[in-house]
Parts: sequence; structure tokens; C-alpha cells
Amino acid sequence: MYSAKMPDGFLWGGAVAAHQLEGAWNVDGKGMSIADVMTVGSATKPREITDGVIEGKNYPNHSAIDFYHHYKEDIKLMAEMGFKAFRTSIAWTRIFPNGDDEEPNEAGLKFYDDLFATCHHYGIEPVVTLSHFEIPFNLVKKYNGFTNRKLIDFFVRFATVCFKRYKDSVKYWMTFNEIDNQSAYNEDFLIATNSGIILNNLSEKEKEAAMYQAAHYELVASALAVKVGHKINPNFEIGCMINYSPVRPLTSSSADVLLADKFEQRRDWFSDVHVFGEYPKEVETYINRNGYRSDITDEDRIVLKEGTVDYVGFSYYQTTTVSAEKVKPDELNDLAKAVAKNPTLERSDWGWEIDPEGLRIALNHLTDRYHKPLFIVENGLGAYDKVEADGSIHDDYRVDYLRKHISEMEKAVEIDGVDLMGYLPWGPIDLVSAGTGQMDKRYGFIYVDKNDAGEGDLSRSRKDSFDWYKKVIKTNGLDLN
Repeated sequence: MYSAKMPDGFLWGGAVAAHQLEGAWNVDGKGMSIADVMTVGSATKPREITDGVIEGKNYPNHSAIDFYHHYKEDIKLMAEMGFKAFRTSIAWTRIFPNGDDEEPNEAGLKFYDDLFATCHHYGIEPVVTLSHFEIPFNLVKKYNGFTNRKLIDFFVRFATVCFKRYKDSVKYWMTFNEIDNQSAYNEDFLIATNSGIILNNLSEKEKEAAMYQAAHYELVASALAVKVGHKINPNFEIGCMINYSPVRPLTSSSADVLLADKFEQRRDWFSDVHVFGEYPKEVETYINRNGYRSDITDEDRIVLKEGTVDYVGFSYYQTTTVSAEKVKPDELNDLAKAVAKNPTLERSDWGWEIDPEGLRIALNHLTDRYHKPLFIVENGLGAYDKVEADGSIHDDYRVDYLRKHISEMEKAVEIDGVDLMGYLPWGPIDLVSAGTGQMDKRYGFIYVDKNDAGEGDLSRSRKDSFDWYKKVIKTNGLDLN
């Protein structure tokens, strides 16, 4: 097993999102977000997005793991592991309950004052995402989410308040979480959580058009926020956040190779705009040819150029393999039709392919493409954990997954020269899965006593992986055994 000591100042830690662990969904003035109207699902049953909260439905984000009232003990446990950084998000509806409010909610602002102060007490740097799948539901209902240009101003107002309030307590920021997920525009969950668009009975072309227009407004909103943030504190490091999955052809046929290129173009343009401040030629041509973006101004293009990001934050869970058997390269619109099963890879209990070497590939691809510092802000294994009679949890499968991925990360830094800021694996404490709404799909080093049905006393306990990751951080990545 290859291992190497990481550079001084490397940010080891973990990552979460507000709506997946805070709970307290209607406490202290918090408004309703899109996450608050999403029911529990499973590996085979998608989550349902309801029109408001319906009695009798199970909405796991409402209580989650009650981090809102347990954050002090949870941050203390992370400090015990030696965390240097902790990624979370600011719930938009804690600050602006309806999204279009004129004034922020002081109780919500105060909660994050206290959370960040607790992090700093233990020497932990907060890494904060502004919009992480928790757009205010009022903005969904009243404006159809980011299909409406007005949401640019609402987001920038939210960002500005956060930047000013936490200018001395947060250095590292990201604007929109996994903004490129909505390239799979036919999946209602992905486009609703990213952009606040409920697709209903739209045609395929209408769905795709809505995605391109909404994403454009998000990119403009992000660029404006970057500009504002740098004025408030020039020392802010403000990045984008993408879900990066290197794409490979199933076979060596030219059709498969070209399809892989086209697939990447339909995913990577979001971060291209974030980093370069302009649309890549192929995507601009595709948008114009299909009439998919009715509103873009000269001022928008200037803003995009002026508000480029400082670093590229990304999640890595798996690679993507594509085949032209069901869709030809020039006919690619619905990305799901192109995805093929890679026969060389193992899969998790939820069907996610496991490819540690893919992380090194991702780090090299992103370095070659963007020439920016990179930040791994999600990586991990969702798995079923068993609590033994003595309370112990032997999650050697999680240790094995993380060990192999960290080893490939260290190769990328030491052998390939990748400029990497840190490693924040997903879900250091068990929390609600965004994709399925489950608690039984666990990622954490810290076990939380709660199941999919909402049963449990919320007590926290250490898994075997807790001590293993503590050792990894203590040796700055040198000891992976």
C-alpha cells in the first residue's frame, strides 16, 4: 500500500450538509426548504417530493440527527479524531426563511456564530457551502426556482449577509453544491434540489431547456457572490463544487470514445464557466442550436469573467463508463442512456461502482484542465453497519475503501504534483442520505442510533474507523495501516 506524508497545512477532516444532519426544521424561525418536503426512500425506491408537508409522510430531514442541539458534542468527537477542517452548509432558510425576505433571521445567524466558534475552539477550520440542496421551498413555489432571474438577487443577498457576518470566522467557501448534477435533468430529485425546479409534465426538451437556463442564472449568481465575497474579505478562498466522475469508454470503438468525450462536455461545462468565466465552444453551440437559453446578457458574460473561483472543490465517489449501444454521440441528451456497467469494478450495496484509482485519475484530469488548487470535499462509502452485543462496530469495509482512496490521492500529490488543499470524506458522522433519505445507509466514523423508520435514541458511538482515521490524521497520511 503506497503512502506518503501530506504537505504541512493539509486540511484533513470531514463533510456534511445542514439539511442532512441539523434537524430542527422549523425551530427558531427557520423556513421550509426543498429538503423538508422530501420523503424517505431506499436503494430501489426514489424519494418523493411532495407539495408541502403532508401528514402521515416520513420526512427524515425534519429531525435528522438533531445536530442543531448536539453540535457541541459532535464537534468535540471530530476534534478527538484530529480534524483540521469541517465542511458544512448554511441552511438558506435559517437565514432567510422564505428566500425573498428583506431582512435575515437573527436566530439563524446566531446558530452559525456558535457553531463556527465551537469549531475554532478546537482548531478546526469551517469550510462552508452556501447552497447545498436546501433551496427555500417558497422560491420553488413562487418563482419556479432558478428558472427565474430574480433568484440571482435573492442568492446574492443571502451570500452577502453570510460573508459579512462570518468574515472573520470562515475562510473557505463554496457557492453551489454539485452544480453539475442537474446535467441529469430527467431526474426530478437532482434538478429540484439543485435549482428548485419541479419538472411535473414537461417534455424532455422543456426539461433540458429549463436546466440550461436555471444553471446559467446560478453561475451568474455564483460569480456575483465571488465578487462580493472578495470585496468583504480579500483573504476569502471561494470555490465551486462539482460531482466529478471521470468518464471512460466501455470499448475502444471510436463511437464509444467520442461518446465519452461528449458525455464529459455535458458535465464539465459547469466548472468550465466557474473557472474560465465563459462557456466552452461545444456547449455554447449545443445551447444555441437547440434554443435552450433564452436569456443571457452582455452584462452576464462580463460578470462570469470577473467572478471566477479560487479553487475547485469536488466530490468523488465513482467513475462513469459509457457505451454507444443505446445512444449515438451526436444524439446524446439524456446522459443516463449512455451509462454502462463496468465489468471490472466492484459495487457498493447501493450499486455505486468502487474505483479507488479513479480518484487519482480525477485529480490529474482536473489539474490538467483547470490549473487551480483542488479540494476533495466528499468521498466515502455508504454501507450497512452492525452494532455488536458489546456496542462495538467493526467497519473494516469502510477502512478498506478509504485507505485505498487516500493511497491514490497521495500518489496524485507526491508522484503527479497535484496541488491539493485537503481531504474531507463524506459523512464523518452518520446522517440522512440525500439520495435515498435513509439513515441505514451509513458513512460515518461516528455511529448515530437512528434507523430508516426514525427509531433510536440518537446516542453517538465510535466505530473502528474512528481510531483508524485518527491515526491517519495524526501521521498526516503516512500511516494508512
